[in-house]
Parts: sequence; C-alpha cells; structure tokens
Amino acid sequence: MKKHKCGWCVGDDLYEAYHDNEWGVPVKDDNTLFEFLILETFQAGLSWITILRKRENFRKALDNFDYKKIAKYSEAKIGELLQNEGIIRNRLKIRATVSNAQAYLRVQKEFGSFSAYIWGFVDNQPIRNTIEDYKEGPANTALSDTISKDLKKRGFKFVGSTVIYAHMQATGIVNDHEVNCFRYNEV
Repeated sequence: MKKHKCGWCVGDDLYEAYHDNEWGVPVKDDNTLFEFLILETFQAGLSWITILRKRENFRKALDNFDYKKIAKYSEAKIGELLQNEGIIRNRLKIRATVSNAQAYLRVQKEFGSFSAYIWGFVDNQPIRNTIEDYKEGPANTALSDTISKDLKKRGFKFVGSTVIYAHMQATGIVNDHEVNCFRYNEV
C-alpha cells in the first residue's frame, strides 16, 4: 500500500525524495542550516523545485556551501558565479550569499552556533502544526516575521518572512507535514 504524502510533492520523483528524506527533519548542524538558508534565499520569487533541480550545481559552485570560504569570495569569484549557467545568476542574490555568509559568521561568534541562535526562537523544540491540507498552511507567521526582522538587523539579505518560514519548514523548526502524511509523526 502506498504511503500518504503531503500533496505538494506528489508526482515528481525529486520532490518526493526531498519530502520523504529531508523536509521537516529537525536540523541542528550549522553547515546544513546554512545550505538551506542560501537555497531558500535563491528561491525568492521562484519555485522550490527549480532550486532543487539546481542544488548540486549550487553545491559545486559554492564550495559545498562552506560559509567560511563564501564569506571571503572576491569580485572575481562573484563574476565567475554570474557566468555559471547551472545556478540562478541573480547578481543581488549572489552578492547576498557572500554578505549572508559574513553575517552567519558573526551570529556564530555571538551565539556559539547558528543553530543555537535559530533554535533559540522555539526553545529548541519544533513547532508541530496540524495541517490537514498543505494548501491551508501559512506562508509566514508572527514568528517568521520576528526572525526575519532579527536577521535583517544582523545584516542578512533576502530573508523576508516567507523565505524564513520556508527555511523553518525545511529544517524542521516547524513541522508542516499534513497530519495524515506518513512523515508527520516521523519527524
């Protein structure tokens, strides 16, 4: 018998694999949190499947999302990224990736880790929503508004409330699996 999955992923193998294995799983690792943050910022204005299809290209182009390296990217490296057809070649988003890596390092220095910072907003406990149909789920919340404002204050870019809510969903800070999805209780 086929397991019930959240409706948004059904019908695309890549989407379903992402849903089944990653989406909503609590992430406490700073490297993975950074990867998702950057991918979410590139998603702004685009579909998530577009980003997923380019994920490996991003991984190669951005030194495996090594924020310490990205924070030091030169103008030449930024120019190289702007020519890379495998990624989203948006000048503002690429520059934001570099400045976000720098801001990420500042947050780590202040809080010990980005994980401690971001999970501190929820007292280290995922929020468990009870969504029947993914179409009923919010695009943002008061909490994503708060986190977005705080990140912007710390120098992050392309971190509006909707981007941050998507990040919260992806990294398991909030469990927005449909209640009848097989992953709801697993994560």
